Amino acid sequence: MDRKPTIAFHTLGCKLNFSESSTFARQAESLGYEVVDTTVRPDLIVVNTCSVTATADKKGRNIIRRLHSRWPEALIGVTGCYAQLKPDEIAAIEGVAAVVGTRDKGDICRILDEAYRRRRQIVLPCDADAVTEMFEAYSSGERTRSFLKVQDGCDYRCSYCTVPIARGHSRNAPIADIVRQAREIAAAGYTEIVLTGVNTGDFGRTTGESFLDLLKALEQVDGILRYRISSIEPNLLTEEIVRWIASGTKFLPHFHIPIQSGCDRILRAMGRRYDTAFFASRIAMIRDVMESPAERGTRVFFGIDVITGFPGETEEEFQQTYRFLEELRPAFLHVFPYSRRTGTRAAAMPAQVPERVKEERVARLEELCHSLHESFREANRGRSANVLFESTEKNGMMAGYTENYIRIERPYDSALIGRISSEIID
Repeated sequence: MDRKPTIAFHTLGCKLNFSESSTFARQAESLGYEVVDTTVRPDLIVVNTCSVTATADKKGRNIIRRLHSRWPEALIGVTGCYAQLKPDEIAAIEGVAAVVGTRDKGDICRILDEAYRRRRQIVLPCDADAVTEMFEAYSSGERTRSFLKVQDGCDYRCSYCTVPIARGHSRNAPIADIVRQAREIAAAGYTEIVLTGVNTGDFGRTTGESFLDLLKALEQVDGILRYRISSIEPNLLTEEIVRWIASGTKFLPHFHIPIQSGCDRILRAMGRRYDTAFFASRIAMIRDVMESPAERGTRVFFGIDVITGFPGETEEEFQQTYRFLEELRPAFLHVFPYSRRTGTRAAAMPAQVPERVKEERVARLEELCHSLHESFREANRGRSANVLFESTEKNGMMAGYTENYIRIERPYDSALIGRISSEIID
């Protein structure tokens, strides 16, 4: 019997990309391919790229070259944001057989299969703003939780960001289709779903439905025990949504909310749709609704995105951001240095901050992050918490997360996988 052709996947960037790569893999299997790891000789390789920073672009190029060097006979297909923004740059890299932009990414395996059989390069860039349908996706095959894509694209057009240029306008599938996928995830044995998207809370833009309607519909899916919302803009996380979540639903007290700066002048220059007073009031509202006085600052996990080194950011403005975050007391900071991106308004702004200054500010914010996270964990120490353990074993240990996203390690026990276990946070 002829062996099946093999295909491997390498994913860079956000959880949205991971959900899409898992879907690519399932499609490849339906085309007759055997999905293998990149450490096993593949006939085809798909690289799903990120382009949120110049570093992400460089990482994508390096990965493509490394994979071609290791497997010179394999054909490589590249998709994702970097492929959409700079297709010609990627097509010039040795070994690349297909470059697929936003419109056709759902067909990456079929297109790479065609390049494989015809032995010719295929390059398919597109106008991302003309894309009207959302490529449905969810992750599988890795852990106890699945990342379910509910929305794509963004209409906000912040001055520093290329993601709307790469992914196009905000769009979503109907609630009924997303619920169908959630049921598929439950049938596959997953018990936790993380909702993901570019601008997740903007759900309903193309179908006239609301994000809260989506949450209520997903709540009814049998087999799913827990939901998390991966990232949501502060202006879209309404009190109505928070109060519903707090009413005893499967949705957890875990919010990933971008602020990007704690300085109002910088927020205006970024084109953000709120100021620091609004952001602080939103965090306070969530704590008021979801925490008792005795739990203040401990029950809800807030992960906050922040960018430092935006053009014109002075030391005093950086200090404003630092002090604001210090007073806000989130559980975690996702820190990014500003990256000058072609095609964005910020790229042409004066007073670009030197790289060494950005690096120094990133280091200071990361130290603050460590301190904040340690304080959050310490405040929860000794509490009883519900933990969902994952299937991965490392050095005889397994790990899982509490409802408010504190990582717990225990000796490996296969009976705990996919089940909610009551544990003491140590």
